[in-house]
Amino acid sequence: MNKRTLHAVATALAATVAFGTAGCSGGKHSGGGQSRTNGTNPATGNVGAAVGGTPQKGGTLTVLSNQDFTHLDPARNWVMGDMGFGTRPLYRTLVTYKAEPGAKGGELTPDLAENLGVSSNGTKTWTFKLKKGLKYEDGTPITAQDIKYNVERSFSPDLPGGPDYAARYLAGAEGYQGPAQGKHLASVKTPDDHTIVFELRKSFAEFPYATVLPTFAPVPKSRDRGPQYDNRPFSSGPYKIESYARDKQLVLVRNTHWDPATDGVRKAYPDRLVVVMGLKANQIDDRLIASQGPDASAVSWGKLRPESTPKVLTKADVKARLLAESTNCTEMVQMHTARAPFDNVKVRQAVQYALDREAVLTASGGPALNDPATALMPGSLFGGKQPDSLKIPVTGDVTKAKQLLEEAGRPDGFATSITVSNGDKGVGEAIQQSLGRAGIRVVIETVDPSAFYDTIGDTKNRTDLVYTGWCPDYPSGSTFLPFVFDGRYIKEKGNSGNHSLFRDKATMKRMDAIAAMTDAARANKAWQRLDGEILAKAPTAPAVIERMPLLLGTNIAGAFGHTSFGGQIDYATVGLKNPSKSAN
Repeated sequence: MNKRTLHAVATALAATVAFGTAGCSGGKHSGGGQSRTNGTNPATGNVGAAVGGTPQKGGTLTVLSNQDFTHLDPARNWVMGDMGFGTRPLYRTLVTYKAEPGAKGGELTPDLAENLGVSSNGTKTWTFKLKKGLKYEDGTPITAQDIKYNVERSFSPDLPGGPDYAARYLAGAEGYQGPAQGKHLASVKTPDDHTIVFELRKSFAEFPYATVLPTFAPVPKSRDRGPQYDNRPFSSGPYKIESYARDKQLVLVRNTHWDPATDGVRKAYPDRLVVVMGLKANQIDDRLIASQGPDASAVSWGKLRPESTPKVLTKADVKARLLAESTNCTEMVQMHTARAPFDNVKVRQAVQYALDREAVLTASGGPALNDPATALMPGSLFGGKQPDSLKIPVTGDVTKAKQLLEEAGRPDGFATSITVSNGDKGVGEAIQQSLGRAGIRVVIETVDPSAFYDTIGDTKNRTDLVYTGWCPDYPSGSTFLPFVFDGRYIKEKGNSGNHSLFRDKATMKRMDAIAAMTDAARANKAWQRLDGEILAKAPTAPAVIERMPLLLGTNIAGAFGHTSFGGQIDYATVGLKNPSKSAN
């Protein structure tokens, strides 16, 4: 969704298809398109490596945050960091990513399932066997029926915003509205408590990657509370919720029924995880730079503020505690193409030319933590580097922008508004100033991060412009362009991908043709070409590719930015050097 990651597409997909044909999905192979840096980047801090040595069991790990989670309900959880947090401490999925820094973090490993799935019927049918001894927080067994139930509830209209791979691929899913009325999906079968079978409407060799998503976590029907389940997901992971005061604090304690013998990923080092919310971002930075008392055992949830960067990069001991993994996500100014004046392609192109990406980059933390975006998909889906098909100067071309506005019949410009997350207010101001040079007068509306995607997902009431991004879910252009630009999946509320409301018949026809290709390398090239074709139609203006700068306290060990969770800390393996020094 709005924050995700990937690596080498052709090699990975070729491997997946080859294993799928043999009847069993293989793990992801990193190789030729790798764009990530391993080791330490002297400008930014630690990339592709764990920091702080080996954690010890015990103590309290504190997470300092300026926001609440968007959603923790696994049927609705589709924001990068939230997914990482949900699927590590709280609930398990059929398959997951390895808990390793760098490229290995993109490789698949079984989680609740015994293997990565067995395919048949030309990869239209996938069968997973669950491990024995899996239990919830109350000691009751986790069953295949519980996973089926969560897949079904992800279709419920009152649970919007979650991953929609099930809706896109499961046979007979059209028009399904969830299990509330007692109706079930015939394409998800559970012949016994330990077996689940998915029947797809078309071949999908990449299906094991989809089962990493929270949709494929178990939810027992007896515990479901509809939208209220967001406040108290029932644990299948190593921790359970002790208390959750929205926008204030979440406290996790050990799930004593979690059996580490069934889990090759999660180490569960701390005794407690406490997420403190509602803090000011600069306050978090200052506390972690000082790293005094309980803050020595704390980590940051959100990115280091741009104004705090000099305080960190100029001090070797502090910089050594900075993680800076690439998010591998493209941040964009997305335009409401179904509403005037942005229903005019020349107006949209004017925004592309007016946008000063250098100013946006500076507002996002500077060149040490960002790269200007020159395409839609991230560089990892282009063999390592984004192409620059539009050839627009990084500071924009105001003369060209004004010319396009005149051709569109708006020589005097126009007024509009943009929605940004609170933490991106500086970015919003950079966009406001750069578009203003061409006569596009922008009003900025800021929204709390936890409510941001719900706000911009309301297509009738949202602003003309929104600033957000997208990251692929796994190594394929099929997880980027269709989700951001396929008009057939736009929802009036809970719209989660196509924030430009782009409905272009030629683009959708081409997406279907590429999705039907069986040659992974050919499909990869086709997605790359389509990227440029969509960019020329200007539904969005790409801005930057960001890193995820996260500061750690001095007592933190085993922390790294996980490539498949947008550079967020992997909560499967982080812990404390000295648990006795943490707050209890």
